[in-house]
Amino acid sequence: MKQCRIISLLGLLISMSLTNAGAIVLEVKQGGNNSSIKSAISRATEFDTVQISAGTYLESEIEINKALTIVGNGWPTVDANSEGMIFVVKSSGVSISGINFVNTPVSFVKENSAILIDGVRNCQVTGNTFQNNFFAIYAANSANCRISGNVVKGNAKRVVTAGNGIHLWYCKNMTIENNSVTGQRDGIYFEFVKNSFVTNNFIKNNLRYGLHFMFSDSCTYENNNFIGNSAGVAVMYTRTVEMRHNEFKDSWGGAAYGLLLKDIKDCFIFENRFERNSIAIHIDGSDRVRIEKNVLIDNGWAIKIMANCQENEIVDNDFINNSFQVATNSRNSKSELNGNYWSTYQGYDLDRDGYGDVSYRPVSLYSLLVESNPPTLVLLRSLTIEALDLAERIIPTLTPQTLVDSKPRMRPNL
Repeated sequence: MKQCRIISLLGLLISMSLTNAGAIVLEVKQGGNNSSIKSAISRATEFDTVQISAGTYLESEIEINKALTIVGNGWPTVDANSEGMIFVVKSSGVSISGINFVNTPVSFVKENSAILIDGVRNCQVTGNTFQNNFFAIYAANSANCRISGNVVKGNAKRVVTAGNGIHLWYCKNMTIENNSVTGQRDGIYFEFVKNSFVTNNFIKNNLRYGLHFMFSDSCTYENNNFIGNSAGVAVMYTRTVEMRHNEFKDSWGGAAYGLLLKDIKDCFIFENRFERNSIAIHIDGSDRVRIEKNVLIDNGWAIKIMANCQENEIVDNDFINNSFQVATNSRNSKSELNGNYWSTYQGYDLDRDGYGDVSYRPVSLYSLLVESNPPTLVLLRSLTIEALDLAERIIPTLTPQTLVDSKPRMRPNL
């Protein structure tokens, strides 16, 4: 897949080198001969550069229908003045960088965005800033584009009047990297996206999800930080997603998750860190998900796995100081626990092989009671509950017989 992207990029560069001979630079400057971005783009020809000098430009609905490089010099601000979109990219091969985009308005009939990428290939949006926009970057029906090094700062107060920071619909082979997104509805949103990468992004304090996946197969996200969002990441109705080396932190609330997995298949969750979330990982209707070598620390629930999940593997993870290590809504489970470290494990290791000689049941009787009767959560630290859980550990009768770690580790990986 990476090889195909490299070949595609090389093809674009060769094409540009053959046609760039007559390219010119058009300077947009307040008080100069070219004071309008829209008119400069209209006069430009294929592969020209439009350089925008420092200043504030009150312009909107600027259509880019040819392969241009649009670059800011001295951080110019393009202000939509709450009148509509700013750049509407309708041509492949467009590059936009070094510009501050502000004030695209809220709309309930269209996705007003600072930059709309519509039906194109091989475009780049790099090193820009976005402030107070409904949507910052919206890509639709596009491929082989790169959105990198942008800073998005929203001031959304309500989900119904907020747009997403970076929104992709029906795209493929996209790269979203090194961006910072705060104060939007969702930091990054994928719907019907294939074979794309989300790497090294910092997503914080968004109203809903840090990253929202819907019907987006064969994607990878890695080395991202999701901090203080209402929920960290939701992956729904999707296959073959890899989630590696991410941090999910400080998502608190009645319906807050570090990671929500809903109706997904054949996914891999590897070496992530889940810290201080209401629920670190919630798994519902999902099959053949492998959760391996993750750290789950100081969460309310480390993992909630519903009875409609099958053939999931939870192996070699560290469960440390969570209020509930594992919870479920049934005595029957078709998922596997093996080789995990549990801070609440009280077994022994007589043969000194690093694994406990006694199996561990991470689903407590009290967690089953809370699942069926949430108000009983107020009894969390009571002596009665501790006595019930102790009795259940000695003579298990109600907790799931299959959710048992037969080889618990004695020490954490970290």
